[in-house]
This record gives sequence, C-alpha cells and structure tokens, in this order.
Amino acid sequence: MSHALNDIPAAAAADSTSFDLNAVISRLYVYPVKSCAGVQVQDVLLTETGLEFDRAWMVVDDKGCFLTQRELPRMALIKPQLRHHDMILRAPGMLALHIALDQVEEPVRVQVWKDEVQAYDMGPIAAQWFSDFLGRTARLVRFDPEHKRVCNTEWTGGLEALNQFSDGYSLLVLSEASLAQFNEKLAAAGVAPVGMERFRPNLVLGDAPGAEGLAPHDEDRVDLLQIATEQGSAQLKPVKPCPRCPIPNIDPATAISSPEVNDMLQTYRQDPRVNGALTFGMNAIVLAGIDHQLKVGQAVGASYRFE
Repeated sequence: MSHALNDIPAAAAADSTSFDLNAVISRLYVYPVKSCAGVQVQDVLLTETGLEFDRAWMVVDDKGCFLTQRELPRMALIKPQLRHHDMILRAPGMLALHIALDQVEEPVRVQVWKDEVQAYDMGPIAAQWFSDFLGRTARLVRFDPEHKRVCNTEWTGGLEALNQFSDGYSLLVLSEASLAQFNEKLAAAGVAPVGMERFRPNLVLGDAPGAEGLAPHDEDRVDLLQIATEQGSAQLKPVKPCPRCPIPNIDPATAISSPEVNDMLQTYRQDPRVNGALTFGMNAIVLAGIDHQLKVGQAVGASYRFE
C-alpha cells in the first residue's frame, strides 16, 4: 500500500549506542542542473524531493528530451554557483549566465528517461548559451514543483517518495571508505586516484570521532540513516544500489573520458541485486525531516538491514 511521506512521524534522535554504525556527514553536494558540475556546500535544506535545488534544472534538446554527459561530456565543464537570488553558470570560453531562482517562462512538457514531466522553459538567452557551448540545439528547463515525479515504488517498498530531474531517486549516498578502497584498487593497478566528484553523490558519510570506522560500502548494508539535525532527526532510507553508466569515466576537470573507473568497478562491483550491473553508492529516499537543515559534521546513526 502507498503511504504519503508526511504520514511517517519523525523519530527522536536515538542514543548513539543503539546504532550498529556511527558516522558523520563529511560532504554535501547539490547538482542544480542535471548532468552539469556539482556544488559542494556546507549546509542545505532537506526537501521532499531531496536536497534543495538538486536537479531542479535540466538541459533538453529541440524535442524536449533530456541531455546528459553520456552523449555530451562537455556538460561536465558547466559549473553552477548558487546565490541568494540567482544561479550563475560558467563554462570555458563563455560569458557567465545568470538564472533567477524565482523566474520562469512558459510551461513545457519534457522527457527524462521514461517519464514525461511538467516543466518551465527558461527562455531564449539560456537556450542560446547552452546551444553555443554544446554545439547543438539545447534549451534549459526548470522542474514544475506542482508536478509529482514518484520514485519507483518497487524499490521504495510502496512509499510514495518524490524526486525532480534526478535519474530516479531523491538522493545518492556514498561513504569515504568506499572511495578510499576504490582508489587503493586503482593504485594497485598503477592508475591515478579519482575524486568523489566522479560518482556524483549528494551525501557522503565519514567516520565519526571516537567511533569504529566505516567499512567500504557500509551504505549498502544499512536500513535507515538517522541524522541529528538542529530541528530533530532526519531519516533517509537507502532503497536501491546505484547502477553506474559511463559518466564516472569522465574526468570532471577536463570532460575527457577514459575507461579506468568502470573497468575497475567491473572487477568487484557486479551486483546481483540489479542483475549484475556495476553499482557504487545507494539511492535513498526521504522518510522524515523535510525542511530540516543538513550540515557537514552532523552525526549519522544507522543499523544493519536484515532481509
């Protein structure tokens, strides 16, 4: 049966001794424009669709179908900056583009994967900017907040969780331990380490002071992440391992793709939970804590999932 998220009460922050794992938020990332560079932030509002402004905008072609780094690696070079009233987009060789946070133009219907969703076109200046930089006809659109884009309920356990223009879920969670192990494997193969940006997480878990350190991919094994915010306990539920496309192969600093990342994932991250796809990180949904402020350094407790 489907439930509204608001029907689920926020649990009080539990004593850390009741958790199997104790961690902290070590990094937070927002990706305002789908498939463009992320913004690392120190604090961010948690909303019913994930982090505020995450994948709120998207680039589409002349038919309204979404564009990503998969076919246009140069999108990695488009760097957003969020300010109080606007977003500034910068890219090599381009003048800065200013996008007002509170203004849109005409409504449109756009396609993201199999979903057709309501959005707003951001106008001809933005369209020309993206078309010039990407070398093809493109427009910028903004998600219509009145539209309800529901995550796949087969993975959410029937819960009606929401997202905007992400690939399908509200947030992506990764741990520092998972990246450290991955880079150790790259080093053993004579390959240079890669940054967390390759994997495009929203929330990164690090070791809590004085607690036993996280093991690689502990995020795969927990049932619920309880975050101690100033407003109370926020709850995120990891629901689906994140299958990896070729985007992690793209160096975000140069937009040049090389196969080392997915080649290494192929050696140890074929995941039977998703038919052998290569996974790294967990897609999560918001169970409680809407309008809470997430901050780097906040305590995160979790218990192992038993199935």
